[in-house]
Amino acid sequence: MTGIAVTLLTLATLIVMSIRFDRGHREIARLPMQWSLSGRVNWTAPRRLALAFTPVLAAILLITIQITAPVQTQPPGSDGSVLPALLTAALLLVVTHAIHLRLCDRMTSRMN
Repeated sequence: MTGIAVTLLTLATLIVMSIRFDRGHREIARLPMQWSLSGRVNWTAPRRLALAFTPVLAAILLITIQITAPVQTQPPGSDGSVLPALLTAALLLVVTHAIHLRLCDRMTSRMN
């Protein structure tokens, strides 16, 4: 039950982050998706697709962790809890999405 709550809370957080960013950047048609080491944008995606990418990826990843973890062989002494892996993945997804949105914000503010 805790795993489901973590998944839903993470997805809600990512979706709210994307919606808030979208509301503030409606004039931008495409958002950067990858940067080179020199800081140049390698490729872009349509704004809505770019903002939906991380929440969709998170849903796939977090659900996969919950489904596959119970069927894997657990080491002796392990309680078989999937919560540490789920929390780690959730935290990394939220932080990564925040960094991506910050970089997009910085890049779009330079363009204006």
